[in-house]
Amino acid sequence: MSKINEVAANFDDFIKDGVVVVDFWAKWCGPCRMLAPILDEVADTLTDVKFGKVDVDDAQELAKRYQVMSIPNVCIFKNGELVDRIIGLCDENELTETIKKHI
Repeated sequence: MSKINEVAANFDDFIKDGVVVVDFWAKWCGPCRMLAPILDEVADTLTDVKFGKVDVDDAQELAKRYQVMSIPNVCIFKNGELVDRIIGLCDENELTETIKKHI
């Protein structure tokens, strides 16, 4: 299981400052479970970026707000605004490069 914490309860406060990566996922989703260690690795290397997770089954309103139709769905926020996303399973390089565009 990922070292990245669930952030649905304090979502708006969590994303409001800096670059923030949020993984919208579900426990039953195989690709989501495969992405978890990749996210952990990227979080270890990009220490100036915050990382969080939102279980779409537990936070359906958040998923709807950000139009999450498929998971995994990694949303990148900058100062509270959605600036990018990766839908589906990705590798460490793709995830890192996409995030770095917004740092």
